[in-house]
Amino acid sequence: MVEDTRLSDVELQRQHEQVWDTYPGDDRSTFEKAVAVHEALPASKQFATVLESADRVLTQPRAGVPCLDDQIDLLETLVTDGDVDLLPVTIDSYTRDNQYEKAREGLERSRETDADELNGFPAVTHGVEGCRTLVEAADAPVQIRHGTPDARLLAAVTFASGVQSFEGGPITYNLPYTSKYSLEETIEYWQYVDRLAGAYTERGIRINREPFGPLTGTLVPPSIAIAVCIVEGLLSATQGVRSITLGYGQVGNLVQDVAAIEAMKTLGVEYLPDEVTVTTVFHQWMGGFPADEPRANGVIALGTAAAGIAEPDKIITKSPQEALGVPTADANAAGLRTTDQVLRMLSAQSVDLEAVDRERELIERSVRSLLDAVYEVGDGDVARGVVRAFDEGLLDVPFPPSEAAAGDILPARDDEGRVRLLKFGDLALDEDIKRRHRADLETRARTEDRRPSFRMVADDVSAVSDGRLIGRPGGD
Repeated sequence: MVEDTRLSDVELQRQHEQVWDTYPGDDRSTFEKAVAVHEALPASKQFATVLESADRVLTQPRAGVPCLDDQIDLLETLVTDGDVDLLPVTIDSYTRDNQYEKAREGLERSRETDADELNGFPAVTHGVEGCRTLVEAADAPVQIRHGTPDARLLAAVTFASGVQSFEGGPITYNLPYTSKYSLEETIEYWQYVDRLAGAYTERGIRINREPFGPLTGTLVPPSIAIAVCIVEGLLSATQGVRSITLGYGQVGNLVQDVAAIEAMKTLGVEYLPDEVTVTTVFHQWMGGFPADEPRANGVIALGTAAAGIAEPDKIITKSPQEALGVPTADANAAGLRTTDQVLRMLSAQSVDLEAVDRERELIERSVRSLLDAVYEVGDGDVARGVVRAFDEGLLDVPFPPSEAAAGDILPARDDEGRVRLLKFGDLALDEDIKRRHRADLETRARTEDRRPSFRMVADDVSAVSDGRLIGRPGGD
């Protein structure tokens, strides 16, 4: 079974050569040349430096198009028109699935038709030199955002080009994305990615690593998201990573979102080694949006409010449209609908500091309970522990496409709109924590005059896209 041990230099070099042997380009880079590229970057393009030294919440969207010139133009627009702080390069689906030939064909069609035939930037196809051109042209630090279970070649190519931040991990880019890989496989793949990042770090190049906090993106209990991200952070730290950004996705209840971000900060520092600099990222709503654009903007505004209160180090934004100039009647109406959306979502919840403190305490206790189980079943080894914990259902995520998770838990919102668990499976939570979840859902059930059931879960999944936070009967 896979173990949480650092790859030796000899093993890293062996795997590094194997990874580069799969590279379809002819501009393969040596490690020494790559280090020189990083050393030439100004401080304003060094991702960890900018992120860790910021005195406010930094902004970063998702953005990726197939052609190099178009991606450069896109990033320039984000800087000049969006005043963005950190730049994304979102990778296309073929590259995420390691189908590099199909990615190349899609890029060629995009060039021929002058239309986007891929849903992102095929970094491996553009190669080291193409990605290096992108990094050099960008006016802010660049991060690779993707969704690749086996990201070894993508990491090797983009690190060699000067990219200094890489999203994802063996759990967060496995369970929500695919059924092809076991956790043992993806942990081994990502040990290479992290050890390579650690090798750069040892040469003075701080590569930032960021677990994908939203997981399956639908009603994910904060304690599960935070526990998984801490596990991935621990695995990264073992391989020498020293800049780790823990992530969390908006659930829509302001108290719970603020409490979760604050808990994540505390727990990250508590569990990760002292030599690791821990930062945090908050993802705006990852579920379905209202079809009406102004109401969708209201969802985004609520997420922004949570980030403004809790102050994570950065926020991953969605894409509202901004009105310019003197508002027309239509623009005024759109503004009213946006305001109404925020009011609707806030009307289902109370916001006070005592509630935040109580919720934060519940989240922290839950995370510790889950992580204790990982350590226990792994006999102190995080890699073994997380595999066994998922095998036994002690750690689980809702609605996973992967068979590596049991998917035996069901989340639902309580009467305030906070995400609780209706079904626990074998999740390693203390009994008093479970009683709190059950009691909160019973309170909602009494309000709605119905029993807690899967119908409640289904109603909550679609609630926000219907313009509400809680899936109450009759749309109230």
